[in-house]
Amino acid sequence: MKFFRTLPLAVALATLALAAVAFAGRGITVKGSDTMVILGQRWAEQYMNQNRGQIVQVTGGGSGTGIAALINGTTDICQSSRPMKQDEKLKLRDRYQTMGVEIPVAKDGLSVFVHETNPVKDLSLAQLKQIYTGAVTNWKQVGGKDATIVLYGRENSSGTYGFFKDHVLDGRDFAASCQTLPGTAAVVNAVSRDPNGVGYGGAAYTKGVRDCPVRKDAKSPAIMPTAATVRDGSYPLSRDLYFYLRKPAQGDVKKFIDWVLSPAGQKLAVEVGYYPLK
Repeated sequence: MKFFRTLPLAVALATLALAAVAFAGRGITVKGSDTMVILGQRWAEQYMNQNRGQIVQVTGGGSGTGIAALINGTTDICQSSRPMKQDEKLKLRDRYQTMGVEIPVAKDGLSVFVHETNPVKDLSLAQLKQIYTGAVTNWKQVGGKDATIVLYGRENSSGTYGFFKDHVLDGRDFAASCQTLPGTAAVVNAVSRDPNGVGYGGAAYTKGVRDCPVRKDAKSPAIMPTAATVRDGSYPLSRDLYFYLRKPAQGDVKKFIDWVLSPAGQKLAVEVGYYPLK
């Protein structure tokens, strides 16, 4: 009888012990860039397959959301398609006495997407600025057909949005007509259904649309985003993709990052549609 009286207590203690183990073993959390979410998930899947017992959880939400999570202490790693801003680093410093750790993990070419039937051969950075600020509103003004340009872009929490605004619009505001969408996949889907649409996003997301070559200026050659042009910087919209940490990596987080930077991790980045660091 004594055994049965103590059984509920034993079960309760065992449940608490399992819960504690589960919490302690929650694994590595990775949050941020929607551009990088598929790449991050593939990295996590292959790493877990090769390292049984390791758990890596990857979610998106945008670079800004990931950086906020890093500052708030709710993610171990932030994925970001843009560098952290100074005010974000200062928030980290105020809370953790560190300016954070920046780790480039891959390269990307920010693609300009047009419909597969769009006859426009290429666009310069100046033309893209005019299009996305509303100064140019018809495709015939940039060598296309007589049709109103329909703009698609990312939400302002996106690192891709920030990169495009800084490097193409020179910090100016997007035209009010630009339709903001939650993720590059949504932008690609919209452009693929709209013969007059134009969008931008990571080079890995090009199914159903056409990459439009980009010129640095009117006198420069039109360049497509490829491994060679992104690595050497000749493609005008080349960029690094980053992991951000609060402090230097240790333990399981360091092992995961070391694997991402290894030949196996960099090869996987290429398979997903991005470009290696070297």
